[in-house]
Amino acid sequence: MKIIIGSRGSDLALWQANFVSSELEKLGCEVTINIIKTKGDKIQDLSFDKLEGKGFFTKEIEEALLSKEIDLAVHSHKDLETNPPKGLIIGAVSSRANPSDILLLKKEAVDKNEKWDLKKGAIVGTSSARRKSQLLHFREDLNIIDLRGNVPTRIDKLRKGEYDAIVLAKAGVDRLEIDLSEFYVVILNPKEFIPAPAQGVLGLQIREEDMELLNLLQKMNDSKVQENIAVERKILNLMEGGCQLPLGVYCDGETLFVSFAKNVGEKCVQLTYDLKEENISPERAVKDVLQKINA
Repeated sequence: MKIIIGSRGSDLALWQANFVSSELEKLGCEVTINIIKTKGDKIQDLSFDKLEGKGFFTKEIEEALLSKEIDLAVHSHKDLETNPPKGLIIGAVSSRANPSDILLLKKEAVDKNEKWDLKKGAIVGTSSARRKSQLLHFREDLNIIDLRGNVPTRIDKLRKGEYDAIVLAKAGVDRLEIDLSEFYVVILNPKEFIPAPAQGVLGLQIREEDMELLNLLQKMNDSKVQENIAVERKILNLMEGGCQLPLGVYCDGETLFVSFAKNVGEKCVQLTYDLKEENISPERAVKDVLQKINA
């Protein structure tokens, strides 16, 4: 089978596309990769909550799928809308890399007496509404400043002293094998600093009519991860949000963790559920969160 993969052009996106390409080649496929620039790549001077619409990193790639310019799109699953365009489905999901965020500190910003060993009043870079709200939930003293760019660009801005610390997804740093030895690294517990729904997972998107490709991709699908992120993304769907929503959801199969703020940059409500209990559902979690946030 000949397959054309569509991907963004960042180092991380190309790592993801090449990873999927190598897995498909093991199954006997002939694969090429087409780079597609998205709205999120083109607009670098605004934080996500200030961009209009949804699908900042996916829309153009999905359009290429629908027009049959490509056969398969490889996405960071957390970037995908929960209501896909008509005619497209997720053919498979990858195993989950570490879902944690990491806090990357300049060594002169370290203070072991403060939470996360980050000095009081530190300038922290992130453009994620979810990260902003959780940072302020635990550390009201922090100054949160927008930070855009691909992973190496963001790290370079920290290196140059524009920030005391920045927040990144551990999965992306690990996949790119970036040397962080010049920084002080704090891995944020995903059960406390709750990641984005489906963080650390790749979503392989195809046209729903391509049954031959769907059957092939089932050999690469991680069904347990698929179950867990279905819960996470259902909550995202019920909250009618995308990557600009201050929402964190993490399901490890036994416990569900939810974090939500009413507005970007505000402190958040955090709830934990034991999934072995009866009547635990995404619908109940959303109801509980909204009740607490509006109380």
